[in-house]
Amino acid sequence: MIGVFDSGFGGLTVLKRVIERLPRYDYLYLGDNARAPYGGRSEAIVFDFTRQAVEFLFKRGCPLVIIACNTSSAKALRKIQQEILPRSCPDRRVLGVIRPSVEEVAGRTRSKNVGVLATEGVVLSNAYIKELEKIDPAITVHQQACPLLVPIIEAGEQDWEGTGMIVRRYLAELLNRAPSIDTLLLACTHYPILHDLFEKSVPPGIRILEQGPIVAEKLEDYLLRHPEIERRLGRGKKRLFMTTDTSEKFDRLAQVFYGQTVVSRLISLD
Repeated sequence: MIGVFDSGFGGLTVLKRVIERLPRYDYLYLGDNARAPYGGRSEAIVFDFTRQAVEFLFKRGCPLVIIACNTSSAKALRKIQQEILPRSCPDRRVLGVIRPSVEEVAGRTRSKNVGVLATEGVVLSNAYIKELEKIDPAITVHQQACPLLVPIIEAGEQDWEGTGMIVRRYLAELLNRAPSIDTLLLACTHYPILHDLFEKSVPPGIRILEQGPIVAEKLEDYLLRHPEIERRLGRGKKRLFMTTDTSEKFDRLAQVFYGQTVVSRLISLD
């Protein structure tokens, strides 16, 4: 199975898009909801939690794991790729959401000014600035932390009138600092739930990018370039969901992010 991991629910927006593009494969989603959110945690803790999740998915038979969490991608992915895989799992692969996102952003911007909306932890990590500098040093990244959006979405208040006010406030802060932005990345997998609201709130000419479609396209290309991984993937169209918190809560909120009824299984990573 292709393993998809997130600290909570947001990765389901990525999984949804991946399955839409690549429906033939088997997928196992793992949400570490009991320990979410990861954003305010130290790099060492995020690495430890992410390593536990990846090792769990490996034990469940996943040759490929997608870390559909910006915080884990920023704080843990590189160390897992460089230290864990070569030593103990050389035949497995772990991919994140940051690198494919910055590749897409770099290819889309014309003004060389891009905006990144993310959680405070991802903004403080400067992961998007560092990765975009590697691709095109001429690109200027303007970041905006949006700490209120994840709690609002998980509380089911995306249609609350106050949500629009908060989104417009964050966008105003960003665009007042950087009016020449032409590309805006939603660098949190929760934010696609508010995509229409973002679209209505930005000036004409600003392109909004979600990570789900980007990751799906890049994954398809990756599998074409790595047949040694692709041929190990199951093709039974299985979809399994696991959570470290109560299944009832996960299943209820998962419908918002995944768009379909979900029946999950409670597991422990300890």
